[in-house]
Amino acid sequence: MVKKVALMTTGGTIASKETAQGLLESGAMTGTELASLCKLPDEIEIKVVDVLQVPSMHIHFQSMLLLRQAILDELKDPLICGIVVTHGTDTLEETSYFLDLTIHDHRPIVVTGSQRSPQQIGTDVFSNLRNSIFTAVDERLHDVGVVVVFNERIYSAKYVKKVHASNLQGFESFGYGYLGIIDNENVSIYQKPVTRECYSLSKGIPKVEIIKCYTGADGTFIDAAVACGAKGIIIEGVGRGQVSPFMMDSIKKALEKGVVMIVTTSAEEGKVYPAYSYVGSAFDLLKQGVILGEDYDSKKARIKLAVLLASQDHINQELFT
Repeated sequence: MVKKVALMTTGGTIASKETAQGLLESGAMTGTELASLCKLPDEIEIKVVDVLQVPSMHIHFQSMLLLRQAILDELKDPLICGIVVTHGTDTLEETSYFLDLTIHDHRPIVVTGSQRSPQQIGTDVFSNLRNSIFTAVDERLHDVGVVVVFNERIYSAKYVKKVHASNLQGFESFGYGYLGIIDNENVSIYQKPVTRECYSLSKGIPKVEIIKCYTGADGTFIDAAVACGAKGIIIEGVGRGQVSPFMMDSIKKALEKGVVMIVTTSAEEGKVYPAYSYVGSAFDLLKQGVILGEDYDSKKARIKLAVLLASQDHINQELFT
């Protein structure tokens, strides 16, 4: 029985070519070129859909919406077993989580990329792409949501993040591990998420900013974000969710203006929690009306808040618990 996969391309290193100057031109290869070099078994049929051909740092919410709609269009075909998205690695974790939150379909959606270009020695392009396709046709990934396949490992979109600038083992899910592996074209699944979230987008996606906390940080960037029209702000705090006390006046003013604020932690593992009583602590922030971001990192919290603001009128603590 032939299994049909839609290969959606967006550019990135995985589709790059070397220039005369020895640099990489991101997104120079088409999906058809990539697919033709993968040597897939005859029982897998690939339908290529070239959506974008850009470096992943050129991706923004409108790009994500374009990709989402292209995926939804392909999922209208009942013969499609799964979707594979090729993407640059720098923002892959953000796009994959956006798709996870906004597409409700039981079939697997797999996002992948590469750390090396197709022409480089030891490239991971074809192993990552082949493994993603094998994952996309595996029925055990039904109802799991969007996953990321990288270096023979399968990760949940919610917790995956880029952890190395260039190494082939470029992605990890600290504290949660991976869902499974692909070994010699055989997919093995070890765990699955127990819950899924999906939201309908009824409004435009607003501006949501991330502001990092550090010693002596004040409210300069918070004030600037509010002045530029931000509807939401993610404060990346430290430890259990502490921020500099010099940020508090600006945080209060932003909340009074209706800006939704969420505090996350810069720590790789652990949750934001109201453990201390001092000014700028998670307890103090919660008392002022800031939402505690639990175990979300700042990028994922930004994606989720933007989606929530585009889908409903009231954002509360329960949505991040």
